[in-house]
Amino acid sequence: MPSSVCIITARGGSKRIPRKNVREFCGKPMLAYSVETAVASGIFDVVMVSTDDDEIADVARKYGAEVPFMRSEATSNDYATTSDVLREVLSDYGKCGAEFDTMCCLYPTAPFVQVSELKEASAMIEAGASSVIPVTSFDFPPLRGFRVGEDGSLEYAFPEFAQTRSQDLPEMVHDCGRFYFAKVASFHETGSFITNNTRFLRIPSRLVQDIDTPEDWELAEQKYRAMTQED
Repeated sequence: MPSSVCIITARGGSKRIPRKNVREFCGKPMLAYSVETAVASGIFDVVMVSTDDDEIADVARKYGAEVPFMRSEATSNDYATTSDVLREVLSDYGKCGAEFDTMCCLYPTAPFVQVSELKEASAMIEAGASSVIPVTSFDFPPLRGFRVGEDGSLEYAFPEFAQTRSQDLPEMVHDCGRFYFAKVASFHETGSFITNNTRFLRIPSRLVQDIDTPEDWELAEQKYRAMTQED
C-alpha cells in the first residue's frame, strides 16, 4: 500500500531571527502551525520533524509530530541543503525498515499553509505528477528588472525586454517557500524537486510571506491575523 511522509525541517541554528522555529507567532510556537496542518490533513502516514535541537523536538512532539531520530551535525550546519536533510531522513528511516512512496518537505516557518493545499498537491501526485511546487506571481515583471553594478551603475538585466509591454511578457512565477511534494523515487533520481514532471500549485500573493527578518515576522503576523479574520 502506498505510504507518505511529511518531513518538517527545523534546525535550531537560525541566525537572522534567533530561535524562530519555536518563537511565539500569533499565540503559539511557529513550528506548531506546520505540524498541526500536516496532521490535520490526514494524508500522511508519518508526520516527523528533523531537528538537532531538544526544545524544537519537544515542541514538535507536543503538537503531534514524531521525532524518531535527531539530525546529524553534518546536516545541521549553515552549508547543509534541504536535499541533504531529506536524504538523511529517508536513509535513517530505511535503516529502520521504513520506505515511503511519496514525501512532502514542509518548512517550519509556514503558518499560511492550508490543509486544502496539501491535499491538492497530494492529489496531483496521485494523478501522475512526479513533484509539486507551490508558486505565486511576482509583484513586478522580473524580465523588466534592473541589474545593479559594483560601481553603483544601473542597467537593464534583460535589455531585449526593455521596451516590451508588461502584458506581452511571458508569465513568470516564483517558489513560495512553504512546501514541496514529490514521489520519493523521482527525488532520489534527480536530487531535487524539479523532476521530470513537475507541476505547480498557484498560491495568492496575499498569503505568501518570507520570514527571514524581524520586519518579515511583523508583516507575516499582520497577514496571518487578516487571513484568520477572513475565515
